[in-house]
Amino acid sequence: MTGSIGSLLLLGASGDLSGRLLLPALGQLLDREDSRREVVLVGAGSEDWNSDAWQQRIRTSFADGKVSDEALQSVLATTRYAKADVTSPDDLQSLIDSCPPTPALYFALPPSVTVAACKALQQVSLPEGTNLVLEKPFGLNQESAASLNRLLAELVPEDQVHRIDHFLGRSTILNLLGVRFANRLFEPVWSNEHIERVDIIFDEQLTLENRARYYDHAGALMDMIQSHLLQVLALVAMEPIARADAVDLRDAKAQVLRACRPWNDDPVRAGRQARYTRGSIDGRDVPDYTAEPGVDPARNTETLAELLVEIDNWRWAGVPFRLRSGKALRERRKEVLVTFKPLPHLPTGMRGQALPDRLRLSMGPDRMALEMNINGPGDPLQLDRVSLDTDMNPGRLPAYGEVLAGVLDGDPMLAVRGDTAEECWRVVDPVLQAWRAGNVEMDEYAAGSDGPSSWADGA
Repeated sequence: MTGSIGSLLLLGASGDLSGRLLLPALGQLLDREDSRREVVLVGAGSEDWNSDAWQQRIRTSFADGKVSDEALQSVLATTRYAKADVTSPDDLQSLIDSCPPTPALYFALPPSVTVAACKALQQVSLPEGTNLVLEKPFGLNQESAASLNRLLAELVPEDQVHRIDHFLGRSTILNLLGVRFANRLFEPVWSNEHIERVDIIFDEQLTLENRARYYDHAGALMDMIQSHLLQVLALVAMEPIARADAVDLRDAKAQVLRACRPWNDDPVRAGRQARYTRGSIDGRDVPDYTAEPGVDPARNTETLAELLVEIDNWRWAGVPFRLRSGKALRERRKEVLVTFKPLPHLPTGMRGQALPDRLRLSMGPDRMALEMNINGPGDPLQLDRVSLDTDMNPGRLPAYGEVLAGVLDGDPMLAVRGDTAEECWRVVDPVLQAWRAGNVEMDEYAAGSDGPSSWADGA
């Protein structure tokens, strides 16, 4: 940990990410600190904004985040904005020189611009303790991720690089760790001896939502599975840690991801893809994906992806991990579903079907449900199915607020380490190549459905 950060230099401050997510999260963080945190916010973007326009953006974003007037006024008192070319070493040096000591540079930029800006930083004098914050996707494949890692290593130490995965806010990480390691009930059975399969699912009702410029080049596999869902897998499958801190957590995640690979090392059979067609979601008509504004049908982009992987180690050998993510589906579903193995024997005389126990860990909001068999209400020998449900700690801040707290405190616990970013690409690269080569059929599903009817074998 490098200590508290004094300034946040927001590159791409005039963009949608900054206005819609980062600025509201910053306001919420400042609003909810036990002791008032002082952060100087410096914005830089391509828009030729004056001070009034920049302050109005902050006011609007803070209002969206329901931030107090006290927190708003504390930011407005010191903030400033500059029109800048963030790929110019001279412009970047000027921006950094205008920041108080120990700045954090947040690249709220398209991936290609982020890479260009990092290259420009090679010609800039960075203050000691500077932190760099990058959004996904981190590279476009394993080779480009490794290249970007080498570039970043020339700029700052690894623990001062924050590769953001807002999907895993601190509360979600700690909730997963709490279930795993704070309960003797689960850890002894957390292996291939007792677990049949694990499903990690992120189904959305949302459609393209005017994001064709990014999404039509990425698709579901690159957008969600390569980054977020493999990170969740690492948390679910990692070995017990000695300390709940950045070092132990990131070491344990890296160990799991190094052992991860497509099922049976067969990238063609391990993955499947589909794209939504015209349909309806909650009474709202949804056009065919290829008819969405900005979509190029020739790219053959998937909107639903599944990847079956295995973890080649003693604990998990033989257990399938199914990663699934898609858009325009019937219901919103964000969860880890752990299915335990069937009973080896049901006593004679007990009636009904003894279904396998299942543990559901929902994310956003975080909930836990344990599905199990008990005696029925009438005949005590007739089995009944129940679900024991509880809400888990929602955390003090939304995900981006937790991310910014880690950045400003110089704590990389929530950041993706460079080697694990490369390992995630190693897992999905052969699958992406098989899809781009046309070796895997593109299935279709109506918007508002559960996906292709031929995929009904999933949990």
